[in-house]
Amino acid sequence: MKTLVIATFNKHKLREFQALCRRLKIKAVSLEAFPHLKSPREDGKTFQENAIKKARFIARKTGLPALADDSGICVDALKGAPGVRSARYSGKKRGDHENNLKLLRELSQVPDRRRTAHYYCSIAVALPHKLIGVVNGKVNGRILREFRGNHGFGYDPLFYYVPYQKTFAEVPLSIKNRASHRARALKKAVKLLKQL
Repeated sequence: MKTLVIATFNKHKLREFQALCRRLKIKAVSLEAFPHLKSPREDGKTFQENAIKKARFIARKTGLPALADDSGICVDALKGAPGVRSARYSGKKRGDHENNLKLLRELSQVPDRRRTAHYYCSIAVALPHKLIGVVNGKVNGRILREFRGNHGFGYDPLFYYVPYQKTFAEVPLSIKNRASHRARALKKAVKLLKQL
């Protein structure tokens, strides 16, 4: 079975990727398997730039195929923010809860009809000396005024997905993976992974 390094320490992300990679008979391991490695600084202006930078760096450092994603939430009323800064929206050492609280504060005066948003994900796959390619996935929704659900991570408790009539945090991972931005991007990445 081919080993693929997922360029993340995030256990939630790893679980999503493992579930989606299993059917390709690819063993997905995270950066936890390489404790000496740190992910490169995400200083790109786009999700694609960050994903490519991470995939290339990790593939070179480990000598193995690597997959990296950069994803986040883009809120129309905030001109696309938090965007590439989604994970650090409330500060470098803050977490999901603080990021969600800041988003609620920023949108406190925004009417429901203008609280549209989308999750976006770019996935890059690289070999140690070659970029295989990059793909993207997107899912539309809106931002609620209160937290709903205990599943998921990131902005999932606030992200209401109309076809489910629920937030991404109100549905199990297996259901979220049918529609999520990451799942949509990974479906496209199957062609890239088959090249391994």
